[in-house]
Amino acid sequence: MDGRNRVDIKIGSYVAIVLKKDQRNGDLTEGNVKEILTNSKFHPHGIKVKLDNNQVGRVKEILD
Repeated sequence: MDGRNRVDIKIGSYVAIVLKKDQRNGDLTEGNVKEILTNSKFHPHGIKVKLDNNQVGRVKEILD
């Protein structure tokens, strides 16, 4: 499942995000969602979240 719809992402979900610094090379970082930062229901590049380790990026894949 991709991370473009806010309703699909829950606090504690295990996701793969792309960090701002990795947008060009596409490297993904995995972790659990601590906070959902995007307020809109849909975002074409992925919903922005903060992980448990305080890294911020856009969800590219929901892994759990």
